[in-house]
Amino acid sequence: MKHIVTVQEAVTAFEPWMEPTDAELDAIDREMPLILADVDLIDAQITAMDHGANEVDARRVRRTLARVLTEYRILANRTTDTVGGAA
Repeated sequence: MKHIVTVQEAVTAFEPWMEPTDAELDAIDREMPLILADVDLIDAQITAMDHGANEVDARRVRRTLARVLTEYRILANRTTDTVGGAA
């Protein structure tokens, strides 16, 4: 009979290289408005799929999609500005 044991220590072991760097955390902070807009879009799409099609859900999806595109444009322009290119 073989015993089954867990390798919890290996899975949750702490290694300094596993932590995000300050630059990665800053990148996440810069992208957070876009991430939140994407989450809202997915939520609106799920709500629209939950029942029959109606105009309110269609407007909500269009509005959140416009917000995603706006946040993407803002992020792209900010990224190009910091690199030194023209937007």
